[in-house]
Amino acid sequence: MANDSEAEAGAVGRDVFRLSETDKTLAIHWKSGSLKYRDFKILREGGVARLYLCFDENLGRYVVYKTLHDHLVENEIEVQRFLREARITANISHPGTVPVYELGRDRNGNLFFTMERIRGRDLREILQALNSGDANTVRAFPISVLIDILIQVCRTLEHTHSRGVIHRDLKPANILTGEFGATYVIDWGLAKVWGEPDLNRPETGLYDKSELTPAGRRYGTPLYMAPELARGEAHIDARVDIFGLGSMLFEILTHRQLLSGENVTEVMENLLHKPFPSPRDIAPEKNIPPELDRICLKAIQKNRRNRYQTAESMMEDLQKFSHEENSFGFES
Repeated sequence: MANDSEAEAGAVGRDVFRLSETDKTLAIHWKSGSLKYRDFKILREGGVARLYLCFDENLGRYVVYKTLHDHLVENEIEVQRFLREARITANISHPGTVPVYELGRDRNGNLFFTMERIRGRDLREILQALNSGDANTVRAFPISVLIDILIQVCRTLEHTHSRGVIHRDLKPANILTGEFGATYVIDWGLAKVWGEPDLNRPETGLYDKSELTPAGRRYGTPLYMAPELARGEAHIDARVDIFGLGSMLFEILTHRQLLSGENVTEVMENLLHKPFPSPRDIAPEKNIPPELDRICLKAIQKNRRNRYQTAESMMEDLQKFSHEENSFGFES
């Protein structure tokens, strides 16, 4: 068993319980809304929103605070997408999504929502480090761990699809690995909400406003976009996420992106009109097992009828391979 000093060392870098916070009296005139957050530190800035780490004075914990950039607070579409992301993430309520704590407005009337603070790395960072040969990452993320991460993503998506929610922007940057092997699917701002568990029904969900998801509009990241999204098809379903899973599996196996191009037009041309190579052909030096090659190729079929039809079916094949293989025999 670990002694006291070892236990203290293990707690370094993590939030630990302190009586000074857990037993502190809550004032009669307690702070609510955004007023209860302090010590803001910028975590990340995207094209639409900004994320901070801050301290919740009432509950005595650090949280992640997300808000739109100042120039977008009056943008109706971005405001609606922001609300959609907060409410979808909160209502999915699954171990593979980040818990949402609060949605509200700050003292200036600007929207914010807060989430659990997750310590970890996103899959994009992990794959980049593996590709550069970072020794610590190679040790921490052998192929068996990466396949398990993808299995957990499949499990999360099977749940969200059953709730009528399609992520629509799956990519390594939106897969977060936390402590103790936890895996999270993040950034639901481009999600498609059907409002019914049956994804074959017409798109009439509560949040499916035409100004947010008009037919003919492309959504997602071009390098990870399913062909039907690139074509701007009016009818999409959960199989766009299957393509995203396959694209990430391709990158996990080869350490190369499935799609490439000098510009968006070239990427779209490769996506829509050129055949995809197999992972084994792209990276023969990695000794990729034929079964994983087959799983990947099935998931990235251009015709969605030829892909896995559910995340669960792809997960089952990955689990079967994982259980049957004692050694993956891959090179990092």
